Amino acid sequence: MRDYNAWNKEVIEEFRANGGWAGGHLEGMPLLILFNHGARTGALRVNPLAYQKVEGGYAIFGSKGGSPTHPSWYHNLMANPNVEIELGTETFMVRARLAEGEERERIWSQQKLDFPQFADYEKKTSRQIPVLVLEPV
Repeated sequence: MRDYNAWNKEVIEEFRANGGWAGGHLEGMPLLILFNHGARTGALRVNPLAYQKVEGGYAIFGSKGGSPTHPSWYHNLMANPNVEIELGTETFMVRARLAEGEERERIWSQQKLDFPQFADYEKKTSRQIPVLVLEPV
C-alpha cells in the first residue's frame, strides 16, 4: 500500500526545490500546493495537486487516481472554501467553488486532452470526478 503522506512530502519538496515543478511521472504537469483544514478535525492538510489555468483562476480535479471515493480535500473545500495555495514561488488566498454543467465539461475535457491519465481515472470510477475552480480573493 502506498504511503500517500510520504509521497506528498516528496512531491512538495521537489516542487519547492524546482520553483513549482516536479519530475518523474509528474514532469510537465502544472502543480500547486493546496493548504486546507479538515472539515471535522480542523487539522491543517497539505496536498500537491494538478491544476489547469482557467479564466479567473485555477481548476483542480478530485480524481483520486480513479478511486470510488472523492479525496478528503474535496470534502474539506466544500465545508471551508477559503483556502491558501502555493503556486510556483507565490502563496495566496483563493475561494473554491464547484464547476458544474458546461463549465465543468469544458474544463474536464481539456484536462483529459492535455493529460490522458485523467481519462484513465474517469474510466476507473463510476462517480463523476469533481472539478473545482480556485479564484484568488
